[in-house]
Amino acid sequence: MDSSPIRVLVVDDSAFMRKVIGNMLSSDSRISVVAAARNGDEALAQVKALKPDVMTLDIEMPGMNGLDVLRHVMEEMPLPVIMVSSLTEEGARQTLTALDLGAV
Repeated sequence: MDSSPIRVLVVDDSAFMRKVIGNMLSSDSRISVVAAARNGDEALAQVKALKPDVMTLDIEMPGMNGLDVLRHVMEEMPLPVIMVSSLTEEGARQTLTALDLGAV
């Protein structure tokens, strides 16, 4: 049985949310937050460089949004992605689209 921690990349344009999600995940000894990214371009670079086990991904970000990032990740380097959104009705629609694209 592998005792290595689950390596997580946290992606959110909000510094507050990156900190909250990172702190929450880091409180579990089975999880290691390996990096945080504030936009889609940073996220893709971090996925390529660090090869995390899992990524949390905000939907609404400036520039490349979370759905665009998800498409790239699933096409080029698939990994489990947990979508995070503070949006309401529109966020629900986008989350369903994310599930169709392969998010968990």
